[in-house]
Amino acid sequence: MSEVASHNSFSKRLRLSRITPGALGWVVLVALIVVGPILALFGVALSAQDNIWPHLLATVLPRALSDTVLLMIGVGLLTMSIGASSAWLVTMYRFPGRKVFVWLSLIPLAMPTYLTAFSYTEIWDYSGLMQTTLRGFFGWQSARDYWFPEIRSLGGAIFVMSFVLYPYVYLTARASFVGQSICALEVARTLGRSHWGVFWNVGLPLARPALVAGATLALMECLNDIGAVEHFGVNTLTFSVYNTWLERGSLPGAAQIACVMLIFVVLLLWVERVSRRRQQFYQTTGRYRNISATRLKGFYAMAATIACAMPILLGFVLPASVLVKAVGLHWQVFLDESFWRNVGHSVLVASAAAVVAVLIGIFLTSAKRANPSGLLNGLVRISSIGYAVPGTVLAIGILVFLSYVEGVVGVISSSVFGITTGLLISGTAGTVVFAYVVRFMAISNGALESGFAKLSPNLDAVARSLGRTKGMVLREVHLPLLRSAIGTAGLLVFVDAMKELPATLLLRPFNFDTLATHVYTLVSLDQFEESAPTALAIVLIGLVPVILLSKVVSQGRPKGRAKGRAKS
Repeated sequence: MSEVASHNSFSKRLRLSRITPGALGWVVLVALIVVGPILALFGVALSAQDNIWPHLLATVLPRALSDTVLLMIGVGLLTMSIGASSAWLVTMYRFPGRKVFVWLSLIPLAMPTYLTAFSYTEIWDYSGLMQTTLRGFFGWQSARDYWFPEIRSLGGAIFVMSFVLYPYVYLTARASFVGQSICALEVARTLGRSHWGVFWNVGLPLARPALVAGATLALMECLNDIGAVEHFGVNTLTFSVYNTWLERGSLPGAAQIACVMLIFVVLLLWVERVSRRRQQFYQTTGRYRNISATRLKGFYAMAATIACAMPILLGFVLPASVLVKAVGLHWQVFLDESFWRNVGHSVLVASAAAVVAVLIGIFLTSAKRANPSGLLNGLVRISSIGYAVPGTVLAIGILVFLSYVEGVVGVISSSVFGITTGLLISGTAGTVVFAYVVRFMAISNGALESGFAKLSPNLDAVARSLGRTKGMVLREVHLPLLRSAIGTAGLLVFVDAMKELPATLLLRPFNFDTLATHVYTLVSLDQFEESAPTALAIVLIGLVPVILLSKVVSQGRPKGRAKGRAKS
């Protein structure tokens, strides 16, 4: 009891601290830098001299809107179905391979959607393995002799993207299932509900906020994609922005389409937040109890194994095997100087973005901890909004924003110092780094906030009572204890930056290729096999955060006595 009172006393002392003007000023600056590109985007869209809205409404937006809506509906439904069913099976039942599937179900996240799309085309296209085998077996001579589903279609895009993105739903759904009250599940069974009835009537409704949150992440990645949708011939809003800007040379038109995309993003975030607000469940029991998994036998055990194995097979193993086979034919690429130059470019910009994002994240999260206030919390949340903005949209806003800032700096420098600054980072790799930092700041903040949440406020109060300043508390107490969180944040930002394609395509300097853009360029020239070594390098790097996530997912519910009422 005294420990709880002491904790509350320390927490109260921390809450009474006031934010310093210096900390507030820097946090405001970071928030403005993140929001600046979005505001600049709206400025370009609204200030266009030519009224191109009639043209967009008549020719571009109808198909782009319909394809985007249909793609998002299909991906949303399929990812929720795959992710929820896989999470429920590995949480509630025991069957052959279950312990492996708990973490292996995350592995498709290591495969970027555009690489999976390229791989499936090699398998399912007319000249691919599947149709070639069928023609040889049945003696068919041409495509007129049989029917085969077209992979380069909207349906193909939904299929491929769903089996890559379902782990987002799996992550949130499993966390929800593990934390659900075992009492509610047991009561449902005693009332005569079957295994399916417990899942459909109890488990699924309780996990609805988690499912919506995971599906929202998957849909934002879907909306950001450009490589897969272009390869499959799906004219989404993202592709329309890219095509209107680079192919038609209309930046205002691209900005106006990008504003329509932002409406989709806002709607997604609104639906996710409303779902969490209206669906809140609490653990009222005094103890946590481990879920007693039911052992499946015979047909049911085999069906559960197949159900969990198929998404992994289709989302990772099959496309990865295509890459490995192609690498065997073109392993000489690893000896090419251009390959290692592209590796160097990717590592350079991704490392720089990771370092900057982590440093800013440490500042924001530590400032929020040392100066609790609604204003500061809101500003830190604004600084994480970039992750919700698709790469193509962000790229346009960054170009406009940087040109304005560099113009203002040039005028001030010329009038005060007589020095013409010109372009500072526009047209350089610094622009790409800036885009990565803005886009992935949320990842850094999330990992660091999770680390700070594990540090008792007593540490801060004791250090302050010993005469340490806030900066000294951060340097001498927090940072040594946050090594794991800092490493995780930097690694996640690094790997996501390595895979980022849309923003890199639009912002990279001339003659500056990364691994992602090099693969995209080769596949655009129908040289998929030549791109395989580069693509495999991206996949191998992406496996690192998946392994880290698997350790978290493999943990069960906490044991011991619960303190108070824990939100589930």
